[in-house]
Amino acid sequence: MRRIVTALAGLACASIALAAPASAYEIDPLTRQPLSDVLTVRVRPQNASLPAADPLQSTLPQATAIQREMVEFSGPYSPGTIVVSTAERRLYLVMGGGQAMRYGVGVGRPGFTWGGTQNITMKREWPDWRPPSEMLRRRPDLPRYMKGGIENPLGARAMYLGGSIYRIHGSNEPETIGTAVSSGCIRMTNEDVSDLYTRVKVGTRVIVQR
Repeated sequence: MRRIVTALAGLACASIALAAPASAYEIDPLTRQPLSDVLTVRVRPQNASLPAADPLQSTLPQATAIQREMVEFSGPYSPGTIVVSTAERRLYLVMGGGQAMRYGVGVGRPGFTWGGTQNITMKREWPDWRPPSEMLRRRPDLPRYMKGGIENPLGARAMYLGGSIYRIHGSNEPETIGTAVSSGCIRMTNEDVSDLYTRVKVGTRVIVQR
């Protein structure tokens, strides 16, 4: 199960336009599985609705290798702006007064990096996952839909960026934070993404720096 969840997490934000053709690899660059293997998706049975007690508090990994902290921060950004430094693998929420809340993040691996300015257009708690049609054409064995929950690669919270396929979202793989392993999304621990979720609103400006 752990191997399969890891594969799904790597797929959650894949952009087929950025990926090299599968035939160029002996190992699939999206799933890290041999191309001759067929990915078998097994999802832990989930209730029709989430339990009243948020599973984040008791079920999901809470280890955070990169401590969330308030730091000095300077730049031409108004309070409330999110600045992501993919080189540092850090996300800054500008607080004003020369300070920002800094979080560790996972970013896109080589070939899946991007930069630019977006706005948060939607926020979701325990989001569902629907792989895009481009991904399904490449990997028809993937589920067409995965209900939000502890096995979902989008984690506990997701903030959707403009009309792009990218999100700032949680992860049930805290060990990947601080690395470049995603398919372009900004990945946080479930604990940190839940904290950020409460601090920002729809319309928040997000600047991604390469």
